[in-house]
Amino acid sequence: MVYHPQTADRINGGNVDTIAAIATPAGMGGIGIVRLSGPESTPIIQQVAGTLPKARSAQYLEFTATDGSVIDRGIALYFPAPHSYTGEDVVEFQCHGGPVVLNMLLARILDLGARTAEPGEFTRRAFLNGKMDLMQAEAVCDLINSKTEAAARGAVRSLSGDFSIQVNEIREQLVRLRMYVEAAIDFPEEEIDFLDNTQIDESVDKIHARITKLLDDAARGQILREGLEVAITGLPNAGKSSLLNQLAGHQRSIVTPQAGTTRDTIDLLVDFDGLAVCLTDTAGLRSSDDLVEKQGIDRAWKIARDADLVLYLIDVTRAAVDMDRYNLSQLDHSKVLIVWNKIDLGDLPSDTSLPDEVKQISVSAKTAIGVDSLRQYIRQFVGFTVSDEGQFLARRRHLEALENALKFVEQAQTVLKRHRSGELMAQDLRDAMDELGKLVGTLSADELLGEIFANFCIGK
Repeated sequence: MVYHPQTADRINGGNVDTIAAIATPAGMGGIGIVRLSGPESTPIIQQVAGTLPKARSAQYLEFTATDGSVIDRGIALYFPAPHSYTGEDVVEFQCHGGPVVLNMLLARILDLGARTAEPGEFTRRAFLNGKMDLMQAEAVCDLINSKTEAAARGAVRSLSGDFSIQVNEIREQLVRLRMYVEAAIDFPEEEIDFLDNTQIDESVDKIHARITKLLDDAARGQILREGLEVAITGLPNAGKSSLLNQLAGHQRSIVTPQAGTTRDTIDLLVDFDGLAVCLTDTAGLRSSDDLVEKQGIDRAWKIARDADLVLYLIDVTRAAVDMDRYNLSQLDHSKVLIVWNKIDLGDLPSDTSLPDEVKQISVSAKTAIGVDSLRQYIRQFVGFTVSDEGQFLARRRHLEALENALKFVEQAQTVLKRHRSGELMAQDLRDAMDELGKLVGTLSADELLGEIFANFCIGK
């Protein structure tokens, strides 16, 4: 858990605003919650509810207006600092969930000195007061916005600190390694023959391996959080809309024998055993003089180039034609899967003119033959196995920080093995630590100094 001394006054009820907000979604509901956090929470609850409930115990009370009339009756909860979500005094009023009642109660609270909370401000205060690190704070939002059950479980793991623990363990390894490097540079009289110690090479290599593994896990965590963008492309009448409907499990796109039925993109979010997949049915990729169809084709090309995975459909009864080969040449082959469709109508043709590096699969969008294998391929494409146990969520900024940390560790490996330069290595290790510090929200120059004094008898 991270502690920020510059905001310690918040925990002690220092000079900070008391914030309030309706914590439940807009609309009608059986229960609605108004939440407060800050030093004025205690006097506000006493004026609204007439008493201060026992800490962390629900009490049924009347919530009154300024003139003493009853706004509503409900449950009041009091969480004194620092044992609360934000680390400050926190109060929750639970009443009936009508918007009028909730707004009347919120207006009463604001009249008593609270101000309306900004978006995410309760969680931001929890981070500033050391109740959670930055990645855990982000996981709160990710849990709320989870697209699948697997994503929700991943968000809970991030919120519980699974991702943060791994980052902090690597940072501790970097701190210990830098500690020896700094000692060798600043205290040469100690005669520490550090840079000739092969164990140091092994330590750097182990750190490199751990960051690489964590980066791979984080990449899967980003896809689990954001979902996989899959474009369904090919010539007209290849069966793109039929495949979308089959993968969706219901009729979403119009299917007709007429070529060019789909002129705009059709998006659909589908849960593939815990992996959120955004399928996009696109216009057939061909030459056309029709102005509307040309716009649809231009949009289809953009979708295909931006997608994480492209399913390029070819009709087995027609086999591949020059236009198929041209279309495939315009795409990144590493993210393309050729899908031979309509195998219920004919055998899979032997076509050696297609790119060897592009994987192929055969299906029938009409009868669902091979569709389960296609779903399995899509999951395996991004590294997802049958179980998502241990998988946490990640964001793009997490990947960028890990990539930067890995780059600095690789530089440290280079200067150590080629130049045995302690000064350059120490700077690279420091930069790697700073990148990891950005993940959890801690950057402290005193951290290394504390480690040195705790582990070395420098003054002897």
